Amino acid sequence: MWCSPEAGNQPSASLFVRGILGVLRDEVKECFSEGAGMSLQACVFSTRLGWFGLAGQQRQVWRLVMGHRSANAAWGSLHRHFADETLAESNWHPALRKKLEEFAAGKPTSFDNIHVRAEHRTAFQQKVILATRAIGFGETVSYGELAARSGSPNAARAVGTVMANNEVPIIIPCHRVLASGGKIGGFSAPEGIDLKRRLLELESRGKH
Repeated sequence: MWCSPEAGNQPSASLFVRGILGVLRDEVKECFSEGAGMSLQACVFSTRLGWFGLAGQQRQVWRLVMGHRSANAAWGSLHRHFADETLAESNWHPALRKKLEEFAAGKPTSFDNIHVRAEHRTAFQQKVILATRAIGFGETVSYGELAARSGSPNAARAVGTVMANNEVPIIIPCHRVLASGGKIGGFSAPEGIDLKRRLLELESRGKH
């Protein structure tokens, strides 16, 4: 319960206000520092598309790295992304690992029920992510078409930026988004567009 100091007691009022401001300041600092140094569950595993790495909390995926040549390379990538957090190596999210292994082997696989971290994204970015997740296995769209599906038909360039900063490829299948005219576009993973081509060829074979 908040209490007001008696009128006329100015020194006490001043001390009262300073005390409350101090408490609020400490609470705000605590809120902003929440998460700093937090522990995330993490694992790496081998697939036909190279070594993958996962990091997250409970069943919410924060990061997926892929296409690495070794377990150490996958771990190194995860640690670079989470330099301020502790990664706790564990047998994390085995159901998702199995799905990713099946996908890498060419099996049509749905990731619709996989939860990804999105609360740090803007409303526009979240719309783009949802529209990207709705692109089916073996289907491709252009950046312009994805912008239209996201409700912002003139935002193809901004959509490209969202794709370039995708933290969980495959689950958010940015490899299915192409440049205009069917050009391959970019892909920010080891082997770059060569890996993107492999993913598209894998899905094309698996679709038939």
